[in-house]
Amino acid sequence: MAFIDIVLRPPSYGWQDANGNLVKPSPGQIFREFFSRLNIFKSRKAWLPLMSWTKVVLMLPFLALFIFKYFSLGMFMAAFVYSMIIMGTHGTIWHHRYCTHGAYKFRNKFWRFFTQNLTISMIPEEIYVVSHHVHHAKSDQPGDPYNASAGFLYCFLADVNHQPIAQNLSEADYNRVKLLMKHTGVKGNTYAQYLKWGSYVNPKSAVISWILNWSFWYMAFYLMGGHALACTLFGAAGFWAVGVRTFNYEGHGKGQKVQREGVDFQTKDNSINQLWPGIVAGEWHNNHHLFPKSARSGFKPHQIDMAWYYIKFMNVIGAVSSYRDSKQQFLRQYHLPYLERKQGIQHFSEGQVVTNDSQL
Repeated sequence: MAFIDIVLRPPSYGWQDANGNLVKPSPGQIFREFFSRLNIFKSRKAWLPLMSWTKVVLMLPFLALFIFKYFSLGMFMAAFVYSMIIMGTHGTIWHHRYCTHGAYKFRNKFWRFFTQNLTISMIPEEIYVVSHHVHHAKSDQPGDPYNASAGFLYCFLADVNHQPIAQNLSEADYNRVKLLMKHTGVKGNTYAQYLKWGSYVNPKSAVISWILNWSFWYMAFYLMGGHALACTLFGAAGFWAVGVRTFNYEGHGKGQKVQREGVDFQTKDNSINQLWPGIVAGEWHNNHHLFPKSARSGFKPHQIDMAWYYIKFMNVIGAVSSYRDSKQQFLRQYHLPYLERKQGIQHFSEGQVVTNDSQL
């Protein structure tokens, strides 16, 4: 089988049935799979998804302190900006455009490390990156790890149920995983360590990076605004980490074909351009599916793309050495032909009216 077909660990209910149709598990099946895969007592290989959700759970006290102790209009605005804009944009910059698609390159390791740790660490790169390659290869088809056609829970809990890498890869296939992750700077396991831990990332390295990142940002926020600001922004990061797990369900039309002519030009899947994710995180998702390796996905004048603004700024100051920008190709290949076609149809309609009038 092709590497893309085996690189992810299949759920117990499978990707597709005997006829090749997408398996749509019940909520009970999804929850049973979820808790089984988080059971560290059953297998040490559950450590990475467990760590990911532990981060979310640990944010609940911070969120509670923000709501019940430190709440004010100013703190609410800080939480809104940090969760919706800063965390969202950073996810697009780091996890999406760099780690997964390599849409740009850093000048050196310092700027890569700087960008990686620009916000509170919540989502493990490994879980995002490898599965996202599969998502693009099998978008809205059986095997897509967050296929919106299988329902909200299928997408929301995908980081545990569908996105981790397979635990029985051959050494050759594991080396291909290493190639997908090498540029991210995340320290990888040897093949022997992978067989022990079931992951690319080394547990010790991951935990140390987590502790250092959280310690730095709590101290920084505390110095800027005391415990009130620190608790507010940590709680906001947790809120974002939950909210981002809902994105692909919405970003693929909740499993329906709801694309709009002149707005969504990629018609091979159900991806759509949404105004809110686009504005706050630069996630013009249909554009991205057209040109996944582009460092910019806001191609039209109204499509604000703050992730692109960061990448472009970093290029101007020399921190980013190169990038891909597919805006002109999008305009030439999709948008301008659409406008010409629309204008031609309009002229044809006007001419038809004149002809009909002359026959009266």
